[in-house]
Amino acid sequence: MSKNKNIYIAVSLIPLIFLVKILGRFPQFVEDHYSNGVYPVLSSIERYVFGWLPFSFGDLVYAGAIIIIIRWLLRNRRRFFKDTKGWFIEVFAVITIIYLAFHIFWGMNYYRQPLHVTLNIQDEYTSEELLDLTNRLIDKVNGIQEELASNDSTEVVMPYSKNEMLKRAPEGYEVLKQQYPHLEYHPRSVKRSLFSIPLTYMGFSGYLNPLTNEAQVDGLIPAYKFPTTTCHEIAHQLGYAAENEANFVGGLAAIHNPDRHFQYSGYAFALRHCLNEIFRRDEQLFNDYMEKV
Repeated sequence: MSKNKNIYIAVSLIPLIFLVKILGRFPQFVEDHYSNGVYPVLSSIERYVFGWLPFSFGDLVYAGAIIIIIRWLLRNRRRFFKDTKGWFIEVFAVITIIYLAFHIFWGMNYYRQPLHVTLNIQDEYTSEELLDLTNRLIDKVNGIQEELASNDSTEVVMPYSKNEMLKRAPEGYEVLKQQYPHLEYHPRSVKRSLFSIPLTYMGFSGYLNPLTNEAQVDGLIPAYKFPTTTCHEIAHQLGYAAENEANFVGGLAAIHNPDRHFQYSGYAFALRHCLNEIFRRDEQLFNDYMEKV
């Protein structure tokens, strides 16, 4: 790109940020025109284009981008001192393009209506309601565990390979869409990450590539976590950007999956979050509840 064009692009970052923040003040507008308008079309096209590939094209894009960035930095290391202004202009021009692409293809979902608003449910609850739900989840987890593992103290072993679980995960969304049509998931594009080893070291279980709308799952995480992690990443694909909302939708999808092993993973996932909240409120009560699990 020419220097003048780089300047125009770099300077446009500031108004772009303001535009995004202004749109973020109108969540219903974003919900109607982006999350339920532009985004479903864009994401479906991306999944049609890349979903059929047996590997993550987005991971290759990331790898290529890292190589290009390192190469550019090495080639322009001296220029940083000789032409500092031009160096920063190019950097901010690239940042502007990435920022724009991110928000067009997925990022505006951060500014949609909160999930509890669109589902018309309360987002606050009492400690009594939390404990009641936790007790019911403990009964569910222990009951399914005894069913699948003969007793409530034996580990539940997933009978499927991780590739099989990737294929089975959308079945929960097939059930959910009967009540919530906006949770229909098609076409599919969920894959094992090519970067599972570094992901594991960094503590990430999965991620969504916003530019290709491919959901990637760390292939090295424990098998019992794999169903809910996969469902969580699919929730991101459906436009639920906030982690807590993707947790909620993904957990529901796992629980509503026809497969009992997926249900076990979903209930255990929900129970873990409830126990974490109990710990935050009352550590002694948390210890009491841990004895029931």
